[in-house]
Amino acid sequence: MKNSVQYPVYLDYNATTPLDPAVIDAMQEFISPEFGNPSSTHFYGIAPRRAVDKARRQVAALMNCSPFEIVFTGCATESNNIAIKGIASAFKHLGNHIVTTQIEHPAVLEVCAHLERNGFEVTRLPVDAQGLVDVRDVEQAVSDRTILISVMHANNEVGTVQPVEEIAEIARSRGIALHTDAAQTPGKVSVDVQALGVDLMTIAGHKLYAPKGVGALYLREGIVVEPLLHGAGQERGVRPGTENVIAIVGLGMACELAAKNREQDARHMKTMRDLLHAGIEQAVHDVRLNGHPEKRLPNTLSLSFQGVEAGRLLEEIGLDVAASAGAACHSGEVTISHVLTAMGVPEEWAKGTIRLSTGRTTAREDVLLAVRAISDAVNILRSS
Repeated sequence: MKNSVQYPVYLDYNATTPLDPAVIDAMQEFISPEFGNPSSTHFYGIAPRRAVDKARRQVAALMNCSPFEIVFTGCATESNNIAIKGIASAFKHLGNHIVTTQIEHPAVLEVCAHLERNGFEVTRLPVDAQGLVDVRDVEQAVSDRTILISVMHANNEVGTVQPVEEIAEIARSRGIALHTDAAQTPGKVSVDVQALGVDLMTIAGHKLYAPKGVGALYLREGIVVEPLLHGAGQERGVRPGTENVIAIVGLGMACELAAKNREQDARHMKTMRDLLHAGIEQAVHDVRLNGHPEKRLPNTLSLSFQGVEAGRLLEEIGLDVAASAGAACHSGEVTISHVLTAMGVPEEWAKGTIRLSTGRTTAREDVLLAVRAISDAVNILRSS
């Protein structure tokens, strides 16, 4: 069944989210008329400075930390770089060993690879078939030379939520800094840094209905990082440069909305996700769920279709549904994502993997249309 509306049903919220109307309204004032530099001491800097301070409080409230512990950045990738490279540089006199996992986002894995090329040792821990890290593996991996553990809060492809709280106990007992990439989790599960026990945490604006090009790093008071950039000292000198006031205001409002509506939004996203899953399973055979069935983000659904190539499937449904692939085809060869490979998903399943992720505004009729489009496409591709 072809989509009769103008645009395909959007089921790729883990890739990016639209701006919330309240976020747009909050940002508008700082597009015009409040254009001033927040570092200026004259009249035109007053409103922008107050707006940045308010946004810092809004982000801190979501994370349950002090506003002083929030550093605004340009994106989650930058936050991850500041956290990992910053700790590595500041603590290299104590050791050169970093522990992470095989399923991290490239914004963590590539940073670790860079450090590895520059004299650091990196242990990349495996995960089980459901994408979970074994806490015992973390405990066995750390040594007297370990200065940082970086484990994502939840995986962006399959949604599995990691045992960060238990890993934090190990890190704390050994005096090791703990960083978590939480780009996917605000507004879906709690990001209370006190409960998680982390020292550094990354979030991304465009994953929670704020603009692209803004992020934040939680930096526990007392934790020192070497900055990547050097300049006039904005953001405690950790991320110098004139603040992007418009985007920061948007991030602040988005965090306020996420804190206020998280439980309601999570229930809705889970309901839509489960309706989508049930509908597809009922309509087609040989479907495999990737990720933990319970310890998973409420909006994330990674499915593998045996005998189907993900790229072809996305092409077939492209006018009806927007989603992401877990495998890509280049020059006739299928490249399977590092996450599915680490989970040990068999190739015949992995190459037919797509990720569907619901959002706040996903409606029941959207899901039903997506079920029909996906199931029809799978059956057509299998028959051909």
